[in-house]
Amino acid sequence: MKHLIVIGAGTAGTTVANQMRGRLPRDWSLTVIDPEPEHLFQPDLIFVPFGMQTPERALRPRGRTFRGVRWMQRGVESVDTDKKRIALDNGDQLKYDLLVIASGAEIRPDETAGLMGDEWQRAIFDFYTLEGATKLRDALAAFEGGRVVVNIVEMPIKCPVAPLEITFLADSYFTGRGLRDQVELIYVTPLDGAFTKPIASRALGSMLTDRGIRVEAEFNAGEVDSEHKVLKSWDEREVPFDLLITIPTHMGARFVEASGLGDELAFVPTDNATLRAQGHDDIFVLGDATNLPTSKAGSVAHFQSEVLVENLQRSIAGRSLVEDFDGHANCFIESGFGKAMLIDFNYDQEPLPGVYPYPVVGPFQLLKESRRNHWGKLAFRWVYWNMLLPGRPIPVPNHMSMAGKRLLPDADNPLAA
Repeated sequence: MKHLIVIGAGTAGTTVANQMRGRLPRDWSLTVIDPEPEHLFQPDLIFVPFGMQTPERALRPRGRTFRGVRWMQRGVESVDTDKKRIALDNGDQLKYDLLVIASGAEIRPDETAGLMGDEWQRAIFDFYTLEGATKLRDALAAFEGGRVVVNIVEMPIKCPVAPLEITFLADSYFTGRGLRDQVELIYVTPLDGAFTKPIASRALGSMLTDRGIRVEAEFNAGEVDSEHKVLKSWDEREVPFDLLITIPTHMGARFVEASGLGDELAFVPTDNATLRAQGHDDIFVLGDATNLPTSKAGSVAHFQSEVLVENLQRSIAGRSLVEDFDGHANCFIESGFGKAMLIDFNYDQEPLPGVYPYPVVGPFQLLKESRRNHWGKLAFRWVYWNMLLPGRPIPVPNHMSMAGKRLLPDADNPLAA
């Protein structure tokens, strides 16, 4: 018997495992390893702080997310790539013939001096964990005015648009409470603008400006002075706060670091097109665990899974791999007041205006706020639980298409017709 093992049962690992279940030869077994008993729908984390979703509804028992797949509820300590063995947290070892690393990314607030000081989860909160989002909800409900700072410590992070969404939703939330004129919102980022891609960055930056949200760009956070509630950069700039919403440093899984499989942030160097781990013919990587120059987002894991499943089958059969992943990503950006924006891009093409996924009919607008986009984002919950995770086909193109997109005649006017 030969063994395919998937480490990680988040979006990426679950999707691939469910797709591979019926595609493996009879002399192959399939095992998924993940220590967490519940599966978290991470897009709901932006809604929890504003009472738009309950923490409980963002979770499902892990066992309900698989279809006939063996799941081991254990943690991974290390991977011995020479012996092809995985050391578990209970001392057991598992042999693999093919390994898929889908262990995601985790926040590491301990990497920033002072971030986890006396004000941690009192005046300083994350929202990338369910605990953090829930405690932020309580803090926002009690907040009566002052300076709210949203800070990205460093890139890359999971869902790069989430910090913008939390900022837009805070604007909407405080407006709804009649407190907006008593709250100063500041968006602090290490990027030179609101987003990584120029056209989208200009459009999103304009939205921030129009809503009276100050942007502190190229701010590389180095320290938090908890006593005086001041965020400090490496170049000695300072941003005081009354409430700090932090997006801490993200790193790959600790077993990746312990096994020498990762880069300086413990993300696994991965071939851009085949999704095979660089230097390892028997290891593939997808989702947030990769070091690929594309978004760490659920849509990316979905688009990657189709390529990875094909290449796993080819690897089993001894055939050459397809170089078929183009970096495709798309993201709904919740913008508050019952609206959202949508962006669609890949390695080579930045987001453009237009419609998605079909020319003319859309139905979703690209780089434009609409209520339809908001309802599309909410509808994705059903798609996620009932189609994406089970590995069922979703009727959107795997590769990014230019159909429905408008090339821009004026680079200085990102939304020019």
